[in-house]
Amino acid sequence: MPVPFLDATAVERAVPPSRAVRAVRDAFVAYARGEWTMPAKLYVPAYPAGDFRAMPALGAGHALLKWVTSFPGNPARGLPTVTGVVVLSYAATGLTRALLDAGAVTALRTGAAAVLAADVLGRDGWDVAGVVGAGVNGRAVIRTLAALGRDACVFDADAERAQAAVREPGVRGRAATGIDEALACSAVVTVTPGREVIVREGTLRPGQHVSLMGADGPGKAEIAVAELERARVFCDDWEQASHNGDLAHAVTAGAVERGHVTELGAVLTGAAAGRRADDETTVFDSTGLAIQDLAVALAAVERLGELGDVPLLDL
Repeated sequence: MPVPFLDATAVERAVPPSRAVRAVRDAFVAYARGEWTMPAKLYVPAYPAGDFRAMPALGAGHALLKWVTSFPGNPARGLPTVTGVVVLSYAATGLTRALLDAGAVTALRTGAAAVLAADVLGRDGWDVAGVVGAGVNGRAVIRTLAALGRDACVFDADAERAQAAVREPGVRGRAATGIDEALACSAVVTVTPGREVIVREGTLRPGQHVSLMGADGPGKAEIAVAELERARVFCDDWEQASHNGDLAHAVTAGAVERGHVTELGAVLTGAAAGRRADDETTVFDSTGLAIQDLAVALAAVERLGELGDVPLLDL
């Protein structure tokens, strides 16, 4: 049976950032209501170089498996950090419906989740987000901000990469003069390899929101534990974040417990409160969920008929 393969270009053509935000929002809601399920993400470490991840999900009549990598040293070799494939199957028959480029799916849902969390948990009226990290996923965040009418103040350790990110067509914003300028924005998104703490103790101000997108595996961290202690903390999924996200360090230190953390899906369904005051500092710990990948993959295959030139593979 021929199976369509959507490469990165096809995925990006099929799912604009604004559509990815709606899809990811719907996925959080479906997961929170128990309509979609997601077995635990499996890490296959290949340290110190990187790791492999197997991420399954089930929902909307489909099953998904994303086999994806994270090799932070790859850009120095001219290779992408994130590679892999998404397999989308029909849940009723087990037949494969489509294969998709995992890097493109990951970037879209990362940008969507970061901006969605900032919209839901940030202070009313924010219009500029400080973005720390202008790699593939960081640029996806910047494009998503632009799609929703928001500006970006972008910092990257490679100043030219930050400049290139804000020169992309349709992007709104500027390159930051330094990391402190980006971290001073009302909304902040960190999209780094997670090898060092970016949000150090005493960084966050009352009323700020930060979406932490980089600490998505064992040993990674983007925020000091002390900052988590004094903020209102949200996450994508407690079980995953408390073991492999920024939250893992706070849990190990005994600084944060389950009752101190709210899942974003609970806020979206109205089961839990989001921001409670303008001066409340909010933090969203994202580790990346297979349900988000499923949502983006489904949005992509919805438009297969419009793409026209997608290759078919005999499996």
